[in-house]
Amino acid sequence: MAADLDLRGVYVPLITPFAADGSVALDAIEHLCGEYLGAGATGIVALGTTGESPALNAQERHDVISACASVCAAKGAQLIVGAGTNNTATTVEALTALEGTPALAGTLVVVPYYVRPAQKAIVEHFRVAAAASPVPVVVYNIPMRTGRNLEPAAMLEVAALDNVAGVKQATAGLDLDTLEILAGRPDGFHVLGGEDPFLFPVVLMGGSGAICASSHLCTERFVAMIECGLAGKVDDGRAHAEMLLPVVTAGFAEPNPAVFKGVLHRQGRIPTPDLRLPLTPASDEAVDRALAAVQTAS
Repeated sequence: MAADLDLRGVYVPLITPFAADGSVALDAIEHLCGEYLGAGATGIVALGTTGESPALNAQERHDVISACASVCAAKGAQLIVGAGTNNTATTVEALTALEGTPALAGTLVVVPYYVRPAQKAIVEHFRVAAAASPVPVVVYNIPMRTGRNLEPAAMLEVAALDNVAGVKQATAGLDLDTLEILAGRPDGFHVLGGEDPFLFPVVLMGGSGAICASSHLCTERFVAMIECGLAGKVDDGRAHAEMLLPVVTAGFAEPNPAVFKGVLHRQGRIPTPDLRLPLTPASDEAVDRALAAVQTAS
């Protein structure tokens, strides 16, 4: 039985901005959360891939969650927190530690990476994680990063578990697996697009929204595109999608989230464009191209 959590609209998987001294810029986090929610985003995802969570220590992760939670609570918005690892016991520890977090609506749990478990083992991982999570779980299926795709039959097993609300489906296109999941999902299990060039067609085929790194830029237009998809306004939505595609392609021209941070810094919205190793800042040329795409799409 799917969890009772309405996952609808655009969720911004927030970057983690850094100050000039290398510390986490918590004031910038709060400012960005307010901007994105004010632009119509349904919620914020903290400690996702775009948030460079592996590069943060335990105290920094706690502080990021607290900063996002305070704004989401004040705005009445949903907070989803990334808590998945490639170790089931560690994932359970991270999930249970979130108990009592203000505005916490869901947890994002990635398919276990690196160890390449069997499909039945992935299902069992999510069974244990869902039982431990204080709020509904959103599966994060991103085979490009994990080395394992959660296939449709196994995904639908997970979808039927108690306390599982949906999936961020970040596969390379509107593929057959995604179509089978959309067609076979139980009531209450939401499919959120996670591969930014294909968000609009995913919604047209039955998805309910997106967790979208590109929505750090042109947020209102991404929100409008998804709303068009949900309302069946194909022509209007396609117009938004066509204008936003250059923003998406420019934003991912170098490893995520380098270009998005570069643009936000140029816009004066974060104090530095810095990332933590092994990631490095975007080239000036990549940021220039992204800024031009944003200007055209705005």
